[in-house]
Amino acid sequence: MLFLTREPLWLSGLFLVGLTSVLACFGPLIVRRFVALEKLTTNNEVAGFKFATVGVLYAVLLAFAIILVWEKYADADDTVEKEAGAAAALYHISSGLESNEASALKIALTAYLRSAVSNEWPAMEGGGESKKTHTALEALYNTVSMSAKSQGGSPVASEVFRQIDDLTQARRARLEAAEGAVPGVVWAVLLVGAVLTISFTFFFGTINLRAQMLMTALLSVLIFSELLVVVALDRPFSGTVKVTPDAIVEVVRDHAGS
Repeated sequence: MLFLTREPLWLSGLFLVGLTSVLACFGPLIVRRFVALEKLTTNNEVAGFKFATVGVLYAVLLAFAIILVWEKYADADDTVEKEAGAAAALYHISSGLESNEASALKIALTAYLRSAVSNEWPAMEGGGESKKTHTALEALYNTVSMSAKSQGGSPVASEVFRQIDDLTQARRARLEAAEGAVPGVVWAVLLVGAVLTISFTFFFGTINLRAQMLMTALLSVLIFSELLVVVALDRPFSGTVKVTPDAIVEVVRDHAGS
């Protein structure tokens, strides 16, 4: 579903909710052309019990998917905050180093953060990572390693390494979140389940065909609107609804020139 995630939300909604609902509302009309109303009406009671079971099963699966993507979206947002927090701590801790070492650390850290914003965020749109940002992180590690040799294992050097480890772990978690939360098999079940649940309503028999078509369309709008939520949140760094690098940008703005 990546092609829908990358599109503007209104376009994804138009395709996923609008188009499917328009098609669904014609389902009862097509069935009525081949099956007489009397035959459909005789099965209403039994079909009602079966539809209730199908609806509950699909509602549970859909709720699970929504909770899954929302939790992962929230975790991705927290991860960016942690990465920004570790970077801010490194800027502050650098004041405990020698002036040359502090300057080198700030330059390397700023280069990494700017690369993360300008290179890695666009790469995460497609679930990937930036080699330039990875190289900038390695350069940051090399800078800290050279500083640690001169510090001789001081508490400041240990804290610098700890914060860089936190920074690296946050980046790795960010990259993993960019790949999406819903597995392909779950997407298949969600889509097939939506089609089956809506198709079930085609075989009810009501005297007012237009009312049945309207009810089917409304059910389709409800189901596919919830699927749209899953699509929008599945990849936290893609599409219209996404986690932005604002926290990292603020850290660079506040500390890079200091």
